[in-house]
Amino acid sequence: MKATPECYSCLERLVYQAAELASNEEAIREVAIKEGLEALRRSFSLEKVTIVVAAEIHSAIKRATGNPDPYREMKKKEMAVAREVLAQVSVDGSDFRSCLEFAVLGNNMDFFRPVEEVKAAVGQKVRLVIDDSKKFEGRLRGAKKLLYLADNAGEVLFDLPLVKWLRQRVTVVYVVKDAPVQNDVTLDDLRELRLEAELGKIITTGTATPGIDMAVASAEFKSEFIDADLVLAKGMGYWESLAELPAEGRVLYCLKAKCKPVADSLGVPLGSYVAKLR
Repeated sequence: MKATPECYSCLERLVYQAAELASNEEAIREVAIKEGLEALRRSFSLEKVTIVVAAEIHSAIKRATGNPDPYREMKKKEMAVAREVLAQVSVDGSDFRSCLEFAVLGNNMDFFRPVEEVKAAVGQKVRLVIDDSKKFEGRLRGAKKLLYLADNAGEVLFDLPLVKWLRQRVTVVYVVKDAPVQNDVTLDDLRELRLEAELGKIITTGTATPGIDMAVASAEFKSEFIDADLVLAKGMGYWESLAELPAEGRVLYCLKAKCKPVADSLGVPLGSYVAKLR
């Protein structure tokens, strides 16, 4: 999915947010904002995928502030919110559809939204506006390996029931980011959560980009992506990036369409939940 004119203002907000989180010193923030805005102006194009531009913005702000993980505290808050919500809800771990809906529900974790708004959204029921879950479940019967592309740190706890269900049927490779970017989950985050044993084989994308930029992804990730019979991709970043590849009917995109350009690209109303096989 290529950028739209509307994406520019969102990426501009990202500059200010990332700089605010990266440093407590006003002078350093000002430099970071200047560098981030320059990266945005230099790299933005309607011929590019937005995650590539976002990655350049984050790199500029990290360099300007010397902070390799500006969203660290935000990720901790998200994980705390996830634990709080999970203490109040339950899911039927024996049912694929229930586990999938629960995993999609976790995509409400969003660094642009207030915590209370996230809590309220997570308390609602999921209705999949695009629902290819039965088709995907059917294809699982002939699959041997599934690549599970994880999204935000707070979502991992929502992924667990689905990952456990899947691991009883196929080999699951759980994929996280190689280094911090936004609130995306990294290997260090999983270690902090002490969830490695429950997720099975874990690899990284080899990158610090939202979604996945295949141009800079690691050889290991590319090999696993090609080798997987099925791919389950969580979050808008993977839809924005992987939807640029030819449709093979093996990638299930699970997300909430939280911005209009993404909703429009999917042909659904803003705020819709989707499980789209492409």
